[in-house]
Amino acid sequence: MQDVEFKQGPLLDGWAIAAGVGLVALGVSIVVMGFDLTPAVAIAAVLFLLVGLLLGLPASAPAAAPEAQAAVQHATSFAAPALLMAAPAVSAPAMAPTPLMAAPAVSAPAMAPAPLMAAPVVDRPADVADNPAPLMAVPTRPVAMDGARGGVADDLKQIKGVGPVLERLLHALGYFHFDQIAAWTAAEVAWVDENLEGFKGRVTRDDWVPQARLLAAGGETEFSRRVEDGEVY
Repeated sequence: MQDVEFKQGPLLDGWAIAAGVGLVALGVSIVVMGFDLTPAVAIAAVLFLLVGLLLGLPASAPAAAPEAQAAVQHATSFAAPALLMAAPAVSAPAMAPTPLMAAPAVSAPAMAPAPLMAAPVVDRPADVADNPAPLMAVPTRPVAMDGARGGVADDLKQIKGVGPVLERLLHALGYFHFDQIAAWTAAEVAWVDENLEGFKGRVTRDDWVPQARLLAAGGETEFSRRVEDGEVY
């Protein structure tokens, strides 16, 4: 058997370096690469053993067999990529988009409402009434009689507003009975009003026609009762 000469190498220093490498690998695996504790410890242990075997053995040790060297290379090729993996990208906190500053609302100057234009004043003749007069029917003379029926006239004084003078005037115009006056139309009333000399308008003003209708039907009014009782005239 061939004698092998050994030279004492830096055993303690090599293993110390291996321990440092293992600790660094452990920290990188956990902090930077985000591995769990178990795979991080495994990676650190592998590197510790590899570096320790490389640096902690005597320098004059016989060359390792090719099989041993291949095993070391295989372990190194397994652990190195794990450390060289790119650290997971740490996404910077998403910056919230700066909100667009709303343009200050510029209020339009308030527009004063346009004043209503007053209708032009039209001067009217003084004799024009505010309310236009209704169309008046053409005055028409009522049918007259030559004398009273049977020679006996109704007491026209029972119509309020007809006194002895007006009764004689009505007889002169040919009106002797209540039913004659009760049948007068508006046009006929207008004619009589215009032809009562000295008493114009009395037919309309004293409502002769409604009273005559009641009296012609056999009724009576408070005024007609007073005339019959002799209290009037």
